[in-house]
Amino acid sequence: MSVLVPVFAALLFFTLSVSSHPAQADLDRGNWRTAAPMPTKRTEVAAAALDGRIYVVGGFEKPGLGNVLNFATTRSVEVYDPATDQWTSKAPLPVGLHHVGIGVVGGQLYVIGGYSKSAFSVWNPVATVYAYDPVRDSWTERAPMPTARGALSVTQQDGKLYAIGGYDRKTNNAQVEVYDPVRNEWTTAASLPTPRDHLATATVAGKIYAIGGRVNGDYSQNLAVMERYDPSTDRWTRVAELPTARSGITAAVVEGQVYVFGGEGAGGTFDQNEAYDPVRDTWLTMVSMPTARHGLGSGVVQGRIYVISGGPTPGGSFSDLNEVFLPPGSSVKTD
Repeated sequence: MSVLVPVFAALLFFTLSVSSHPAQADLDRGNWRTAAPMPTKRTEVAAAALDGRIYVVGGFEKPGLGNVLNFATTRSVEVYDPATDQWTSKAPLPVGLHHVGIGVVGGQLYVIGGYSKSAFSVWNPVATVYAYDPVRDSWTERAPMPTARGALSVTQQDGKLYAIGGYDRKTNNAQVEVYDPVRNEWTTAASLPTPRDHLATATVAGKIYAIGGRVNGDYSQNLAVMERYDPSTDRWTRVAELPTARSGITAAVVEGQVYVFGGEGAGGTFDQNEAYDPVRDTWLTMVSMPTARHGLGSGVVQGRIYVISGGPTPGGSFSDLNEVFLPPGSSVKTD
């Protein structure tokens, strides 16, 4: 008994210690908090951080009484300031757009491609490029993208914007077209090896990552593939697959790690939050999103990832959610 009692006591202490700190495993994989909701409920938005604020552009707004049966393509531009936890409205897009690509270069916000509303459809692929000047609160039309498409992804590298993948409502686009804002010109880079739409992109250490997506707009054909592009060699390389095949996702980079959020599939929406380490070429499952959704946007301010808007169910659903992810080791207090 003299041996068993100390052993039992040690086991009991260990068990109580673990159960009294149930959140420790979650803290090692990040944490979430909730911020002020967006003024409008939307989905299929684009978002980006500029000058310490998050800009949320376009998408579909939740229909009102006058158009209950229709998608309402919106021109709305709403800006979230993490410092004050408040939203403001800015100059609207020149036309209503959804499924656009978005990027920031030289203190300006660029909205590229997407779908607009025509006489017979809200799925008219466009090649337009609009630049937003936050000082003047105004939009300027720039040189159009060579290939009209929506559900593409845009990322910035070395002062240029890379428009990758997408869907023209007939077939997937493998095009990688590169915009130089200084020259207001487009050039072509090596094609995406796996054509797809509703993908995400991210840039780390001069390399571009094309993540997930779907085939020909069909979320029952989601992909886990991830390919890395090296602008210095104009070549693509296949790397470790996304653990969960999904599309309608958003991605953000903090301290060299790529975080991929949300998405949708035939079985519903995803709350997955998976992190990629480009150095090790490995993925880690992080703390799940509080609310599963697709068609969402994200932006990073001071190491926090703001995951905004999107649909909680596949297809036409809407939200005003603003959920904030603090990656592991974040020095910012969780409030």
